[in-house]
Amino acid sequence: MERIFAKAIEAGEAYKVVEGLQGFFVKRLDEVSSNFGNNQAYSPIEWFRDEGKHGGGVRFVATDDTLFNRASVNISQVQYDNDESKSLASATAISTIIHPVNPHVPSIHMHISWTQLKTGQGYWRVMADLNPSIMYDEDKEKFTSCLQKESKEHFEAASAQGDRYFNIPVLNRHRGVSHFYLENFSTGDFQKDKAFAINMGEKVIQTYIDIITNALKTRQEISDADKDMQLAYHTLYLFQVLTLDRGTTSGLLVHSQNDVGVMGSIPRFVDVDLLRAWIPRMTQPQDSLLKAIADAITTQDGQVDDTIKAKLAATVREHYQNNPKALSMQASGDVIPDTVENHK
Repeated sequence: MERIFAKAIEAGEAYKVVEGLQGFFVKRLDEVSSNFGNNQAYSPIEWFRDEGKHGGGVRFVATDDTLFNRASVNISQVQYDNDESKSLASATAISTIIHPVNPHVPSIHMHISWTQLKTGQGYWRVMADLNPSIMYDEDKEKFTSCLQKESKEHFEAASAQGDRYFNIPVLNRHRGVSHFYLENFSTGDFQKDKAFAINMGEKVIQTYIDIITNALKTRQEISDADKDMQLAYHTLYLFQVLTLDRGTTSGLLVHSQNDVGVMGSIPRFVDVDLLRAWIPRMTQPQDSLLKAIADAITTQDGQVDDTIKAKLAATVREHYQNNPKALSMQASGDVIPDTVENHK
């Protein structure tokens, strides 16, 4: 199969942006594996939207399980140039999550995307957040300093939006410790905004590599208590992604041709008993969703393998198809994007 890419010039340039960021990140992560792990390179997996007629994507996944609990660097471009019924022309994105094995080394999530409508209107989304299982002030300060320095006048609004988006009300806490989220970002100057997206992506990636390199050098002692803290945090991460994250849900509702890829941010192991303990805190119908999520993880040790990821994707999709009003209960920044509506 062959992927057909979007025709618009801006979409083509946006694809080069995400492809370049993917290559840069994968190269740096492979260097980390060479220096601290088994020197195993990330491996590419390609997927197709409608057999390539409407695009698709490629994700690089970690193969060095001495360093990475779960990690993937995904890029995609979905386009509807030949479908006049769609208001969306194309959506181009890089979305990445890195979960290290060492609980003293923080995880990262980053998403940068360009959305273009048939009207020609387009906008960027820029997200980045640091997710430690065990918090170190020096990591948080370094990551936040990078966001503030590189985003300049956009930092205050993006930080506030990120704090709002990654809040977990029923647990009275956030996912992550440093958040950045710009939605519907456009100054009207595509080239200027593109340069901003590239710079933010490159600087966030480099800062994260610096953080984990230092952590891998200096934080090598791991206790059972450290592992327990990591398991609890990874469980919280799955909880937030599957019950609150609007981007994940939108990806599942738009189509089912990349379910395992969409679930790529889920850590390898979670505590199912802890998930069940949170069910009474949920309001209807989200209590039913969380119960269904816990029921779907049928492995004895709470492992979330590809089979379980596919089951979780189907569970979340079915829930919101049956309870569309529950989408209003998901996380949002200042603006709620019309992702699902644009694909209809």
